Amino acid sequence: MMERIREGTNSLPVKIILSLIIFSFAFAGVGSYLAGGSTPPAATVGDKEISRAELDRAYQNERARMQQQAGEQFNQLLGNPEYVKRFRQNILDRMVNDLLLEHEASELGLRVSDAQVKAAIRAMPQFRQAGQFNNERYQAALRQTGMSADEFANYMRTDLMRQQLVNGLQTTAFVLPSELESLYRLEAQSREVRTLTLPVEDFANQVSLTDEELEAYYQANRDDYIQPHMVKVAYVELTGEGLASDIQVTDEDIATYYQDNQSQYGSQERRKVSHILIEGTGDDAKARAQQTLDRINQGEAFATLVKEASDDTFSAEQNGSLDWIEPGVMDPAFEKAAYALAQKGDISGLVKSDFGYHIIRLDDIDPADVTPLSDVKDDIRLALQQEQAADRFYAQSTQLAEVAFEEANGLEPAAEAVNAKVQFTDYFALDNAQGLMARPQIQQALDSYDVRENALNSELIELSGEHAIVVRLDDVKPEKQLSFAEVKDQVQATLAAEKGRQQAQEKADQLVAQLEQTGTLDQRDYVFSDAQVINRVSQQQAVSELAFSLPQPNETGASYGVTQNRQGDIVVVALDNVINPSMPDISPQSQMADRVARAMSNMSLSATLEALREQVDVTYAEVDAQQ
Repeated sequence: MMERIREGTNSLPVKIILSLIIFSFAFAGVGSYLAGGSTPPAATVGDKEISRAELDRAYQNERARMQQQAGEQFNQLLGNPEYVKRFRQNILDRMVNDLLLEHEASELGLRVSDAQVKAAIRAMPQFRQAGQFNNERYQAALRQTGMSADEFANYMRTDLMRQQLVNGLQTTAFVLPSELESLYRLEAQSREVRTLTLPVEDFANQVSLTDEELEAYYQANRDDYIQPHMVKVAYVELTGEGLASDIQVTDEDIATYYQDNQSQYGSQERRKVSHILIEGTGDDAKARAQQTLDRINQGEAFATLVKEASDDTFSAEQNGSLDWIEPGVMDPAFEKAAYALAQKGDISGLVKSDFGYHIIRLDDIDPADVTPLSDVKDDIRLALQQEQAADRFYAQSTQLAEVAFEEANGLEPAAEAVNAKVQFTDYFALDNAQGLMARPQIQQALDSYDVRENALNSELIELSGEHAIVVRLDDVKPEKQLSFAEVKDQVQATLAAEKGRQQAQEKADQLVAQLEQTGTLDQRDYVFSDAQVINRVSQQQAVSELAFSLPQPNETGASYGVTQNRQGDIVVVALDNVINPSMPDISPQSQMADRVARAMSNMSLSATLEALREQVDVTYAEVDAQQ
């Protein structure tokens, strides 16, 4: 059953539709704009609604596309509920933008004719075969998605109308040479800076706090000290690792595999042949062929008779040569006769095929080059072990799934059935899971109704080709407020860090005030680093952003500012010099000009969408982080 489902998702119609939805998330649910329901919509744009079902379909489509592109890296991101929520929100925003553009295009009177819609559909490469529109492919795609031809045409009409508006906004952008020059100067500019870092930890270590201060901070921030809902998970895990090493493969098994798969271990014998073809299978053709063969046997040159008698005019131009042939390529009768010739120059008798009568000459032999069994024996053994290990893993995972379902109130019977052990995690919060438990498939299973509410075993979860698991909740700790005594050390560390950061900031402000007044520091504990040149994009991004926002230094000295680095420490930055680049010639047709034009086009589109949001009533419902 699962194989059929997988085959369905990989079918041509599905791939066609997936390629189409890249351009509009609304495609998969185009009909749901017209469908009402009691569930509140995910968003409303003017008098049109985006249903939650439509958002869910768009989300699933885009999620599938991203999983295909990014694989396991994207799956790890899906384990973060906040990321999933933002991901769904971005999809909903794009769907809202589509409706806004559709509304504006309609207001501007943009129209798309039936002929344009038809031409656009017929031009889509997904529906073409051998350079022509293929109606069977088109109809198959419609059937796969449950859409009628009219529904798809209406979708295309709306999409083309939106695209007219987008193209009008984007193709009008242009860049002046002076703008390119100014932009280049800004992008290529660098700045010379010195830095002075004030480690927050040094200040925090000097902070003295009373119990009264700590408890007051705890009372003011009680929500920060709530132990979340915690779970302890029991699980049985199956992997293919180690299965292959326990499987015994005999020498007889290896020899059989080697004989059955000769093509994997070398090349077959090739033969270079020439022929004379007399077309036809009747008596006249046979008589002509026999006369030609008799003349060859009497000493006439094969090459001469090829040009005179052969009906294969193409090979006749090459003296009858068919070049190299391999087993399984030619007509069986032709191949049998060609491989029956023993030596170069040997000529066959008459060979009858579906094409007529052949006279074959053997021109050369390229012997088979087969790797000896002894050289590949270990590779074959490993391949057979892995193949049997995969079969064993499939059998074990099937057994695990069946017993875990039949004995759903515990994992011990399932573990015994596959000779495994029940393993247990420590307590953890579901939204802060690490390692194996952070996998999206496991997170989804733990949040399923039967596992969460009925304390049953999950279904078998396939994590990869030979990695499967069944999970259940072994214990649950409900959310609770932690007492001050339980979190006193944590409160102390947090408050000390806050006060330390505040003191470091105050010290940095004092140092900047002194530098701006005197240009020097009279405190030996605070020394700037050596000067360094940084660009707009830098590993010290906070320092770079501050340096490029500071005013240019003047004759009296550097410009100063304060920022916070990636580690949370306070950094005083001294800007000593602004280094302007030398100007190259920048063509209006350069890559930079194209990039700037695209950026301006996107800005124009974004500005239009923002203006439309102010003109059209757009309301959002809460976007849940569903997976």
